[in-house]
Amino acid sequence: MDFRLKVFHSVACNLSFTKASRELFISQPAISKHIHELEVQYKTPLFERTGNQIRLTRAGELLLSHTHVLLAAYRQLDFEMNLLTNNFSGELRLGASTTISQYVLPPVLASFLKKFPDIKVSLLNGNSRDIEQALRDGKITLGLVEGNSRQNTMRYIPFMRDELVVVTRTNGKFAHYDELTLEQLCSLPVVLRENGSGTLEVLESALANHQIKLSQLNVLLQLGSTESIKMFLENTDALGIISIRAVTRELMSGQLKVIDVEDLTAEREFLFVEPQGQNGGIEESFIRYTEQYGWVIT
Repeated sequence: MDFRLKVFHSVACNLSFTKASRELFISQPAISKHIHELEVQYKTPLFERTGNQIRLTRAGELLLSHTHVLLAAYRQLDFEMNLLTNNFSGELRLGASTTISQYVLPPVLASFLKKFPDIKVSLLNGNSRDIEQALRDGKITLGLVEGNSRQNTMRYIPFMRDELVVVTRTNGKFAHYDELTLEQLCSLPVVLRENGSGTLEVLESALANHQIKLSQLNVLLQLGSTESIKMFLENTDALGIISIRAVTRELMSGQLKVIDVEDLTAEREFLFVEPQGQNGGIEESFIRYTEQYGWVIT
């Protein structure tokens, strides 16, 4: 693939020549040279520069949409070509936190197994702490976790972004709210995930940015799965704080609604996690395979 497109993609995603330089391990003058060559080739500017900031032009936005597709295609080509010289059979022992295993992984695994039926895949489900412990114990060889904490003995690789939202049943007494203040959020009954879950960790971090502790919330109940929270909300007047990816069907069917919270943003990344020093093998191939999903779903 034309390396200039990789350079453009990095600059466009970071909106920074400096960050692209660090990401690609080349100098800023080299970054500028590659972008200039593309602009000459296409006879149009790709970025608008205002002071120290840049943003994409319409031509830049068009090129970015195509480079997403091209990069995914080249990653897939590279992956499949490597299969011709490597034995791609064996066992993939995965572990994933609850949200990922229920709402993100199933379609990815279905596609993976359809393409590579000789791979035996097992999936352990648990909260983020459980998954990292299972890696340390050797029960699994690759994990997917949610949250923002990092263990020094583990290697983390970004997969996709997620956001926590406040939801309630549409026929309940809190459904008239479209937005809450932080003070209102603290006063209304909420249902949360259990201690040790990545979801709770991200919420705790987001609240801490506003000097609010979890203990200041009116916690009605903590449950061990997102499905439990959704079923509880369908029968109770309360608020739940869960991943937006977990409530797509309920939002479309009108069972639940999202309530915005003023000034509160609770975002996170879903991450692959593996022991430091572990390289190659089926685990690395699976990570590379899923790269085609990361940019599509984020």
